[in-house]
Amino acid sequence: MSFWSQVRSPGLLRLLGVRVLSQLSDGAFQAALAFSILFNPDRQTNPIAIAAGFAVLLLPYSVLGPFAGALLDHWDRRRVLVWVNGLRALAIVLVAVTMSADVSDTAVLLAALVVTGCSRFVASGLSAGLPHVAPPSVIIEMNAVFTTLGAAMLAGGAAVSTLLRAVFGADNGGSGATLLAGAVFAVASGLVAATFAPKRLGPDKPDGAGHSALYSMGRGLAHGVRAVATHRSVAVILGAISVHRVVFGMNTLMFLLIVRNFDLGWPLYTNVRAMAAIGGAVAVGALLAAVSTPWAVHRFGRRRTVAGALIIGAVAEGLIGPLLAFTVLLSAGLLGLAGQTVKLCGDVAMQCDVPDSYRGQVFAVQDALFNSAFVAAAFIAALVIPANGFAVGLVVAGVALYLVGALFVWRSDPVAVEGPDSATVEREQHLV
Repeated sequence: MSFWSQVRSPGLLRLLGVRVLSQLSDGAFQAALAFSILFNPDRQTNPIAIAAGFAVLLLPYSVLGPFAGALLDHWDRRRVLVWVNGLRALAIVLVAVTMSADVSDTAVLLAALVVTGCSRFVASGLSAGLPHVAPPSVIIEMNAVFTTLGAAMLAGGAAVSTLLRAVFGADNGGSGATLLAGAVFAVASGLVAATFAPKRLGPDKPDGAGHSALYSMGRGLAHGVRAVATHRSVAVILGAISVHRVVFGMNTLMFLLIVRNFDLGWPLYTNVRAMAAIGGAVAVGALLAAVSTPWAVHRFGRRRTVAGALIIGAVAEGLIGPLLAFTVLLSAGLLGLAGQTVKLCGDVAMQCDVPDSYRGQVFAVQDALFNSAFVAAAFIAALVIPANGFAVGLVVAGVALYLVGALFVWRSDPVAVEGPDSATVEREQHLV
């Protein structure tokens, strides 16, 4: 079955619609929250406070995610996408109310924690459900389309919040109004998910069938970790993505502080405009990855593609050093290319190499691992970074991490990293 015939599949297009609207919600909410805390005249934030904010938003779900992921392999994933999107919309409204009420950053972030958890739960459900509307033969192309459009929608959502911020203002009241756009997109995503037939997105055979959801949650972490450990291709690529997330965590804090303290000149300048331009460059890099990754994997295999992407990441990290508008934009674009390439390879490994009964749990373990790596890196960076945000030592450390990661992937067993073929996967899924 050809790639283009799959693109015209009604089930695939509907799932893509859920993904697009969900990512629009994420982009609008994340941008509005960042504007509300980092570039709000009513609030001032230092590096440690920024890192603490990331910890509040990401770490709790990192702990609960593997257990919650078990629900994706126990409950109807279509129902999860509907109800969790509804909960996300309500949580965004709560964040908007707390922001408008001029409460502390801690209270706002605690409310935002619920939104982040719902967003990650929806993302894992979408990834676990994709193989039910796309066969293994074209799964990497479908992942490229899904994740790249998703990244574009993140940027689109951020653009919506940027426009609304200009309309409603940058103070607490305007920030609260701007945040509500994310709730609208979340409701729309849930409504599209509701058009799927029950069980259309799996699981085919629920993990823990015959037992309660609580029983499945209790086994979620063990099953997720065991599935990763027994699938070498998944374990190696998850390690590679973890390297990227560590460097990305350091870079995120650096960029946020740099644009607050430096005028980088045309076309970046400073503050919100600079962050929007950097985000756009990352999105362009991700778009290029959608084209280059399927070709590279089919031509060179996963192992060489991932190792090459990490080397590109090392080059991109070094380009931050001159702190010029052009080099920063080029660095952001190459980081987007490298990160998205590795992520696409990781998604394919988890979707094609892991049986459906454990797929949701593996994606949840991935989220837990990567969020923890991101937060730990942001905290370490916050302890050593100067007030202006630029630290040569962090740039050098980022280059070294990428190169070590590339060497690790390159020296891994080529056969194991490539994963089983599609026929083996299909037989394995029928036996589970």
